[in-house]
Amino acid sequence: MGGAVRVGDSVRRTAGPWTPTVHRLLTHLRGHGLTEVPQPLRLDPPSLDEHSLDEQGREVLSYVEGLVPHYPLPEWVWQDDALVDAGRLLAAVHRASASFDLRGATWQMPAHEPVEVVCHNDAAPYNMVFRDGRLVGLIDWDTASPGPRVWDLAYLAYRLVPLTDPANHDGLPSPLAERARRLALLCTAYDGDLTPGEVIPVVADRLRELAAFSRGRAPQDGTHLEDHARLYEQDARWVVEHAEHLARRPQ
Repeated sequence: MGGAVRVGDSVRRTAGPWTPTVHRLLTHLRGHGLTEVPQPLRLDPPSLDEHSLDEQGREVLSYVEGLVPHYPLPEWVWQDDALVDAGRLLAAVHRASASFDLRGATWQMPAHEPVEVVCHNDAAPYNMVFRDGRLVGLIDWDTASPGPRVWDLAYLAYRLVPLTDPANHDGLPSPLAERARRLALLCTAYDGDLTPGEVIPVVADRLRELAAFSRGRAPQDGTHLEDHARLYEQDARWVVEHAEHLARRPQ
């Protein structure tokens, strides 16, 4: 939806009022050793061409080399290594972002309380870069905003455990016990201080908010977002219905 295009070793797309804050965040993360996030290169000014659609300027970021999987996800994305890599990277992002200076920041998405870190807000396979089956990058930070760590972890769990209704073909047709095992594994990879029982209710809250967001964007961005909203609501109901089983510790 952001209209990103690759030009050589860079990625470019239309900037927004939040873009300088996101660039400052990425610089902060890279300064803490997180080379897995893109490097901000510059902000180009708006075009003076009256026929151009580029009226807000364009951001230019480094291109992260590798493979970004798309749905239906390839089998190797569902391997435990990818799940563990994702949990560890998200934890590293959160540790680094906790010291980010929020003064004067502008975000595209609302903040959520309690503010503990800066959340990516869309940590999912389609925003991850892999090489040889291992996670090497987390991209598309346009919707980042402050919030609690569990808000980010819950969405990652939804996408990568996965915590989806069996009717959602973006998920994996796996039994509840296997999903409970993978959720516990993800929580352990993410420093081990957030439990499945803490993550699961936030998954449902996160999906309900995403459904409302998608429904609100549908008039200008396409009726397919209304279908997405219904799917998120269906997945939220499934998570609530199976919360007890998903929170069980693997035997």
